[in-house]
Amino acid sequence: MSTIHDWLGQLLTWIESLGYFGIIIGLAIEVIPSEIVLGYGGYLVSKGDINYFVAVLCGTIGALLQQWILYAIGRYGGRPVVEKWGKYLHIKPKHIDIAENWFNKYGPIIVFTGRFVPVMRQVVSIPAGMARMNLLKFSLLTFVASLPWSLLFVGLGWTLGDQWENIDEKAAPYVQPAILIALALLVGYLVFQLARKRSKRS
Repeated sequence: MSTIHDWLGQLLTWIESLGYFGIIIGLAIEVIPSEIVLGYGGYLVSKGDINYFVAVLCGTIGALLQQWILYAIGRYGGRPVVEKWGKYLHIKPKHIDIAENWFNKYGPIIVFTGRFVPVMRQVVSIPAGMARMNLLKFSLLTFVASLPWSLLFVGLGWTLGDQWENIDEKAAPYVQPAILIALALLVGYLVFQLARKRSKRS
């Protein structure tokens, strides 16, 4: 266990040495969970090393870069690439199946709402790429959905300071409502689409 902690500590030290770029790169490649990178960024804010708002922006940009990579994998590699290399990205074929079904059923809005659902947050970009979703729309939805995530975890890391490692425990009361709100938005979108279709028929 100490080996894992040492490895994680080295990565976080590397992120700290790069400052804002460390947050961007940490989110873009996500070798360690985004919550940890953002929480550590908040800790650096509490130390006065970096600015809160710039850290949030860098976290959001890093998240967008990561999703561009996954989008490109879906668009130019598709399922064969995922099945062969997905394990290195911690993505299983069954996760792609679920995300693809959701995308086919709910459409582009799932790119936004899926960001608030565990597992789907990482994989929903792949079926979006496979479906050749408009990149500008994809980027806008991803950026807007990633922003509150960065605001939350950088803010919690800032508030916790030296205790930032307890961020998962502190974040739980915020994450669960976020999931419910995302699902409510999805239902509202579907109702709106259904009502619009009915109005066109009449």
